[in-house]
Amino acid sequence: MKVEGFLNILGADFYTGVPDSLLKALCNELLHRYPHDPRHHIIAANEGNAAAIAAGYHLATGRVPVVYLQNSGEGNLVNPVASLLHPDVYGIPALFVVGWRGEPGIHDESQHVFQGKITRSLLDVLEIPSFVVRKETTEAELAEARKQFDDVLAAGHQAAFVIEKGALSSDRAMDWKNSYLLTREQALEILLEFTGDAPIISTTGKASRELYELREKRGGGHGRDFLTVGSMGHASSIALGYALQRPDESVYVVDGDGAALMHMGAMAIIGQAQPKNLVHVLIDNEAHESVGGFPTAAKNVDFCAVSQACGYRSAIEADSESSLRDALAALRGKEGPAILVIRCAIGARADLGRPKTMPAENKQAFMRKSL
Repeated sequence: MKVEGFLNILGADFYTGVPDSLLKALCNELLHRYPHDPRHHIIAANEGNAAAIAAGYHLATGRVPVVYLQNSGEGNLVNPVASLLHPDVYGIPALFVVGWRGEPGIHDESQHVFQGKITRSLLDVLEIPSFVVRKETTEAELAEARKQFDDVLAAGHQAAFVIEKGALSSDRAMDWKNSYLLTREQALEILLEFTGDAPIISTTGKASRELYELREKRGGGHGRDFLTVGSMGHASSIALGYALQRPDESVYVVDGDGAALMHMGAMAIIGQAQPKNLVHVLIDNEAHESVGGFPTAAKNVDFCAVSQACGYRSAIEADSESSLRDALAALRGKEGPAILVIRCAIGARADLGRPKTMPAENKQAFMRKSL
């Protein structure tokens, strides 16, 4: 189904959410229709944030907002749905558009399998009726489903369209870029020159995939890397929990701007805990690159200032190979927590692969090396 027809049938004039690769056509179309117009479209920090923004829109207009997300973000939705939107509380209607990663019977990455299995069950528990939009779904069928949701929404409930892989299409292609030249993979390669045998906890997405392939290239094994394949926004918290128990060991976390924004409160907890051995490496390309390169709010955020306000002892930026080497050298011997913000270009190798080991195997190898 063409995304233009999908949006026309939804009939909304406000959208907010977190981009998803299965919803790439939708996100491209929204950014084309509403460039730099937050009164009609906001890319949120996380899905709960999107639900709250949507609630505010409804309070101001009385109309039904649309919240889009990958199904992995359902967990972030649970609290605002159950304690804000639900009719037992305020009764605020919303339409959810959910990308169905890990749909049963369709091969996907391991972090999506269980989430895919329970996607519709979670919606059922939250009393959110859902309709699956498949590749063969017609606009007439979608319009009928949308009409059937009218009474549900009028009663202050929510409803969801669950989008199968490949169900939405568009002829529009958006090419997002920034002004930085250093690639993320180049930055990671330089980082590995400095970290030695120190453990690295890396965030979900292409950063972990590139780290895995760089270790393969170096022939050094993978026992020093914990690749956080899911749980977006939580890598820095995993690193904190580890670092506090290993005070004599330097610990690095490789984070992304979208992930850091998703749960930025983690910086405050790191600052409060004061792990002297933690270096927070934040790769900032101002984009949700792993799901299509859609822009984040990072362009307007000074992560160094934020981290220092949260209690980090050191903060430094780099945007080239030479400045990155200088920054890493400057951080040696300094007490943490420290943050290193690396400004990078958007993009990755076309032949970038995925880890060949399962997450449980990665955990076991990491713990064998650590314990």
